[in-house]
Amino acid sequence: MTGRVAGKVALITGAARGQGRSHALALAREGADIIAVDICAQPEWMNYPLATPGDLAETVDMVKGLDGRISPHIVDVRDKTALADAVDAGVAELGRLDIVIANAGVCPLGENEPESVWLETVSTNLTGVMNAIDVALPHLGAGASIIATGSFAGLTPQGVKNGPGGTGYSYAKRGVASLVNSLAIQLGPRNIRVNAVHPGNCNTPMLHSAPMYKVFRPDLDDPKREDVLDAFASTQIMPVPYVEPEDISNAVLFLSSDESRYVTGLQLKVDAGALLKAGVTGL
Repeated sequence: MTGRVAGKVALITGAARGQGRSHALALAREGADIIAVDICAQPEWMNYPLATPGDLAETVDMVKGLDGRISPHIVDVRDKTALADAVDAGVAELGRLDIVIANAGVCPLGENEPESVWLETVSTNLTGVMNAIDVALPHLGAGASIIATGSFAGLTPQGVKNGPGGTGYSYAKRGVASLVNSLAIQLGPRNIRVNAVHPGNCNTPMLHSAPMYKVFRPDLDDPKREDVLDAFASTQIMPVPYVEPEDISNAVLFLSSDESRYVTGLQLKVDAGALLKAGVTGL
């Protein structure tokens, strides 16, 4: 099947690398044009490297290599005014907006981080999602799709407890799940659907960071990738340490396409059974 989102334009936050880049490429392969947003900077409170302007430029080149159009913007999703300007410019350039993928997020783990990191994390992972939806909404019409990136951590009672960044991450992702349910009710009469995708461990730079490795292997002073693979796998039922960004993108592509035209308020888990292993079974 090809052309599943042909003629559509998608706003993707956190598009410079990781899941965001994967989403951009997946949608571009199926005919969509992309408004790509990323901070491409290193706030002083972050304790692992974020994306760079070079990463965003690489995403641009990859989308263009698929014959897709892309409008890139270096913007912090916490800055609603700048984000609105970027989206307005992207819509002016590409002609419309049909899909919102509110994906940008951070996870600065560490027990010794300052308390302010909690607020910075929530501002990015929850307020940033709301900002992206808010500034996009005036451009969306019937049939539009809004997709927010949640997390396994937002659906477990215990969440992530490693310092203010960890607890802020879990709080924000719980908020994303709640936001999706409430907003789906509000926007359903306009035929705009709202869903969330909740990844487990995902093979991205966020997972492969020194603070994350230390959480999974606190017994080692300086754990490396090879040291944490078994620990990663121990959190899931399926025998893998993580899912790939493309696995999340497959879910995002479905929710972006008209194949999901009557799917709204969905909390779609792509976690290799991590929630089941944690005892969260639902119905």
